[in-house]
Amino acid sequence: MIDPEILKQVRRIQVHTSRLVTDVMAGGYSSVFRGSGIEFDEVREYSDGDDPRSVDWNVTARTGRPYIKKFVEERELTVVFLLDLSLSMRAGFLRRSAREAAAEFCACLALSAIRNNDKVGFVAFTDRVEHYTPPKKGIGHVLRIVRDCLALEAKGRATDVVPALEFIGHVLRRRAIVFLVSDFMGGGFVQNAEFDHALALVRRRHDLIAARFLTSELDLANRPRARGLLRVRDYESGREILCDFSSAAVRESYQKSVAAWNRALDERMRRARVDSIRVPVAQPVVEPILQFFRGRELKSVLHS
Repeated sequence: MIDPEILKQVRRIQVHTSRLVTDVMAGGYSSVFRGSGIEFDEVREYSDGDDPRSVDWNVTARTGRPYIKKFVEERELTVVFLLDLSLSMRAGFLRRSAREAAAEFCACLALSAIRNNDKVGFVAFTDRVEHYTPPKKGIGHVLRIVRDCLALEAKGRATDVVPALEFIGHVLRRRAIVFLVSDFMGGGFVQNAEFDHALALVRRRHDLIAARFLTSELDLANRPRARGLLRVRDYESGREILCDFSSAAVRESYQKSVAAWNRALDERMRRARVDSIRVPVAQPVVEPILQFFRGRELKSVLHS
């Protein structure tokens, strides 16, 4: 039995994101994500202005009149979301969790995909693959994915993206757009060479994009209320420590650790040539998506 509150939340996300897709994001998705190639459409008689290189010499020889081959872009794409369901995605001091923000993020892009007649798939993971929904089309299919983003119960607690990346490398045979949606916290996997290898393998075949959800913990040292003794808990390991955030030295050490973690993750994404979207959990998800679209369009212009 599905929790009625989850269904209401799915409906709210659907209404909100449908409006964003129609009014704000219209055209951005289709201009950034194009088909993987061209396919044959028809043969028609040559007319002034046509490219002579398109002449179909076999048909021309048979008919005695020049004909050309016409091609169209192969538009259909596959979009797959790899969503982190670890415990850290449900933690934080804000009114909504990273997981709830991620569900809205996935809904925006999935609804854009089905408006363009593309397929959408879904992989849920922790330190293992928890669930897989093969790519399909249709609004009902997308709403089930949004529901699973919110409601799926995970067996694992920790984060490790490597098993999910390896899994997607096996099940996706054709090129796809893969969004890796996570806070990337926990386990030290970011420092692991297996992480670099898994990123590179998926990036070689697919368009891999990392959506990094920035939670309130990353800015804890700058929060006015985060002063005095605070009990800080790692939700994934269960480990707790007592920190004195009234100490400037402690706050500075905390900020340096966060900055080093950010640099390490940025460097690994850069080396693997994986684009990143930074999504602050406290803010609407649409602006980071639009910034990503604008960056992709600019990059396309500069390389054309």
